[in-house]
Amino acid sequence: MTDPLAQIIELLQPRAVFSKGISGAGRWGVRYSEFGQPGFCAVIEGSCRLAVDGEVPVTLEEGDFVLLPATPAFTMSGFEPVTLKRIDPKVTPAPTDEVRHGRPDGPADVRLLGGYFVFGSPDAALLVSLLPAMVHVRGIQRLSTLVRLVGEETSQQNVGRDLVLARLVEILLIEALRATQPKGSPPGLLRGLADARVSGAIRQMHGDPKRPWTVAELAGEAGLSRSAFFDRFTRTVGLRPMEYLLAWRMALAKNLLAGKAIALDEVARQVGYGSASTFSTAFSRHVGQSPGRYARSDRA
Repeated sequence: MTDPLAQIIELLQPRAVFSKGISGAGRWGVRYSEFGQPGFCAVIEGSCRLAVDGEVPVTLEEGDFVLLPATPAFTMSGFEPVTLKRIDPKVTPAPTDEVRHGRPDGPADVRLLGGYFVFGSPDAALLVSLLPAMVHVRGIQRLSTLVRLVGEETSQQNVGRDLVLARLVEILLIEALRATQPKGSPPGLLRGLADARVSGAIRQMHGDPKRPWTVAELAGEAGLSRSAFFDRFTRTVGLRPMEYLLAWRMALAKNLLAGKAIALDEVARQVGYGSASTFSTAFSRHVGQSPGRYARSDRA
């Protein structure tokens, strides 16, 4: 069966970049400005407070895992009032040793493993918009183990390091997202996949993107009337059915164009267009440049 979540993670092309140990003791607090790249952390021991812009502040405890697919500004601190230290991750050099906040000596009140990576996909912004802005998972040991493995691999220069890190981060993303409870989450892919009616239509679009789908056909797959399906899909996913299908087709097309040389009419066929000309028109309208120009610029 087609797995839309795994397909999207694969298309995002995550690459591990940096991982570090973080600890805090006494009175401490840091304010990070918006970063934009995906960030993550796992609490090894102790606890602290995390306040991500646009989200409800949470207390992080041992065994917790947090993923921010597009890392907005956030504050991390202990539980005592303190003047925040401000950090801009876009200009601050990445530290080589464990980062210590607050009291420099003595035992830490909290220890974390954290890091960030990048998405190589040119469609990352669109695909990330289908994911929750913040994933907070509690008590999943597998996630802490994966973060530890990422940290160990990052600190070494073993043969195949980049490939291992890329696969570890892919698994980390899938584990975190499938452990997330979609109930109460904002519209997006996870809520869509959690809806028994909507998920069937999403899987059909992902499984056969070249088929000339209509809203009526997708509604039939979902066992709903056309209007009921349209409203339910839009409310759950945050995009209209044909908007979602177009976005998925264009993401696939970009991936094909960015790879090895492939004839334009074959790209068109694989993403559901009857001719290269109709595909070129749709691609240019969606992307802002022709398929040929996009392919040349991506390879350059």
